Amino acid sequence: MRKIYLIGIGAGDPDHLTLQAAKAIGRTDVFFLLDKGEVKASLVDLRERIIRGYSKPSRRMVTGRDPDRDRTPADYEGTVADWRSRRALVIEEMLVEHLREDETGSFLVWGDPSLFDSSLAILDEVLGRGAIDFEYEVIPGISSVSALAAKHRVPLNRVGQPFQVTTGRRLAEGWPEGVDDVVVMLDAQQAFTAYPDADIFWGAYVSTEDEILRSGRVSEVADDIVRTRSDARAEHGWIMDTYLLRRRTDQ
Repeated sequence: MRKIYLIGIGAGDPDHLTLQAAKAIGRTDVFFLLDKGEVKASLVDLRERIIRGYSKPSRRMVTGRDPDRDRTPADYEGTVADWRSRRALVIEEMLVEHLREDETGSFLVWGDPSLFDSSLAILDEVLGRGAIDFEYEVIPGISSVSALAAKHRVPLNRVGQPFQVTTGRRLAEGWPEGVDDVVVMLDAQQAFTAYPDADIFWGAYVSTEDEILRSGRVSEVADDIVRTRSDARAEHGWIMDTYLLRRRTDQ
């Protein structure tokens, strides 16, 4: 039976790799990578460094082209579903062609495969199509959320209180009910600017060589974050940022 590992490799620091992940990499026969183009070549480079450091000499690497995706769609859920299906087809073709019956394959996933990542749903879709059979195992990793909190030296929740992880698109619709602490991912519109009295702990490219951190009251740091984010995106051609937005309760 073919086996696949979905291996969380952390937010960008090679030292985030867990012992469990290193062992799984060492057992892998074929690594499958999705090429996102030249602007994100550094992401592939880091994966290849990890593979070289922990894999067996006989391992193989197979690269497929990641399908393009509309980042500002009118139908968000429909667009994501279509992109996942096209991505599943690319992965299915790679597995059918390159993973033999008795081999183990791996996908190295940024952060944690169970948090804001499509790999689990895509593998389930591939299995559902029936063109190839395999079993798979998820190896958890350090998420960008955990890395962000560690870098700012703040807890994600306050004593006895919950926190929520959401998206910028949802935050733009209003502050979630029942929580004072909100972790926001995928915020291209910088929805935090609507909450000037909150505190923000923001980070881009967290745990990489290009890491940028900012924190403070939104009213005091929002302009700097917006400008810094725009400059970083222009320089690198892409950006990965996350932030914790904390409502002040002493007012």
